Amino acid sequence: MHKAFAASLSGTALEWYDFAAYSVAAATIFGHLFFPSEDQLASTMAAFSTYAVGYLARPLGGFLFGRLGDVLGRKRILVMTLVLTGVATFLIGVVPTYENIGGFAAVLLVALRFAQGVGIGGEWGGAVLLSSEFGDPGKRGFWASAAQIGPPAGNLLANGVLAVLAALLTEDQFNSWGWRIAFLLSGALVGFGLWIRLKLEETPVFKKIQERGERSSAPISEVFRTERRALVAAVLIRVCPDVLYALFTVFVLTYVTTHTGLSRGAGLAAVMIGSAFQLVLMPLFGALSDRVSRRKMYLFATIAAGIWPFVFFPMISGGSFAMLAIGIVLALVIHAALYGPQAALVTEQFSPRLRYTGSSLAYTLAGVIGGAPAPLLFTALLAGFDTWLAIGVYLLATAVVTIIGVVLARDPDREEEAAAMETAR
Repeated sequence: MHKAFAASLSGTALEWYDFAAYSVAAATIFGHLFFPSEDQLASTMAAFSTYAVGYLARPLGGFLFGRLGDVLGRKRILVMTLVLTGVATFLIGVVPTYENIGGFAAVLLVALRFAQGVGIGGEWGGAVLLSSEFGDPGKRGFWASAAQIGPPAGNLLANGVLAVLAALLTEDQFNSWGWRIAFLLSGALVGFGLWIRLKLEETPVFKKIQERGERSSAPISEVFRTERRALVAAVLIRVCPDVLYALFTVFVLTYVTTHTGLSRGAGLAAVMIGSAFQLVLMPLFGALSDRVSRRKMYLFATIAAGIWPFVFFPMISGGSFAMLAIGIVLALVIHAALYGPQAALVTEQFSPRLRYTGSSLAYTLAGVIGGAPAPLLFTALLAGFDTWLAIGVYLLATAVVTIIGVVLARDPDREEEAAAMETAR
């Protein structure tokens, strides 16, 4: 169990380090490096469009690797996804900029971002199963949270590396070559993740499915044919948390520099503090969801997420770093209350033999609806209405969507699942 927990956590943390490094760079420097324009808004929008590409690519990873995960096994696919994401990130660190090769630089950047998205699209579902299928279903919220700790851990690491580089280098040095170091580090980090994952065995649940000959030959079509309600519920469950996370870890970096007078470093520091809290809160909320109704807990956290922007933006209007840090920390506490138990809530909607496919599809399709367009929409709404209220209303609308998903979701029969796990062992 502890090896599985470590393999799930380390792999997702390393992949989210890659993803987060790109997200921060897109919000701060990629605009003028790859999409130069006299119009700062247009340049920022173009950079955020590449952020969206990573989300739009996820369904391909979900379809491809999710299917293979239910056919070939969890472990083998998770090695593939880690290598794909790591290589793509390393290559971003060496790709020429617009100044060197013109518009082709943007094409290369988008292609590598797409590869990142494909890898992460197949990662999440398997990482969740890697830890949860070794453990007691009655404690699935805690064990499955291993994969959920990955994003804040990766985000903390990526922001930390970029913040250190920005502090040690001049602005010209950082913009010229310093940012590349964060992406080149991915090569070493992926090697560490592979070392852990290659030493792990296949999950007992998949072994039993394999022994009984119960593997699905067409898991994608079977999910759409027999588990449509579960898929719809699992997709909607993820929408609001994705948008909330995009607002308070990506778009907020742009907002604070343009509307509060605070520096980019202040925004990065606040996000890092919030991410540090999440490292502890994710497993705590996951464990709490094993003791109380997971759906009710998720419902209350979603309501809090919909309300929080209307508190946060007035808090930071005075340009106080303390208020910014408190606001982002509390936003990420709410996110942890959603994201900690989310892995268990999503995976238990599906039957074990279709769980990798169903979970991956839900994860990736929700990203297209929620996370992918969020920074672009935040930027467009702020430019169009010239007020944060439009952003708050948008997040509130996504909260309503997620509440519908919670209503559609089912609570698992834990006694039945515990008996099935004991049989698998």
